[in-house]
Amino acid sequence: MFEAISIPFGAVMMFNVVKLKDGVTVEDVELALGEMCNVVKNAYGDEAGGFIGGQVYEYTGFVSEQGSFDSTKMTEEHLVIMTYWKSFEQHEQSHADHVFKEKFDKVAEFCEETYELGYKMLWQGVPE
Repeated sequence: MFEAISIPFGAVMMFNVVKLKDGVTVEDVELALGEMCNVVKNAYGDEAGGFIGGQVYEYTGFVSEQGSFDSTKMTEEHLVIMTYWKSFEQHEQSHADHVFKEKFDKVAEFCEETYELGYKMLWQGVPE
């Protein structure tokens, strides 16, 4: 569950921003989020499903002065779910499946907004 993941070159990354409703904490949504992620991992983590791996992050409030054009710009609290897929089409198929939709709907009950953006990998590297 907490192992390192290796992302092959050419993977598609889906970046999902999850903004929780006022008064909802990470602890409140944690079980539903874990169940949703577990369904993705177990149901779509083969050649046919195309799921490679994923990560969930909680925004911590810090903004890099060195890596930002405008480090004074603030953002709202949110979670990020990053998932990696062999193709965008496989991602879409998995998310159209009723098994996933049922779990996603449970997470959505805690949210005021969610949106998911797709990215094509252009570069990756590690220190030499």
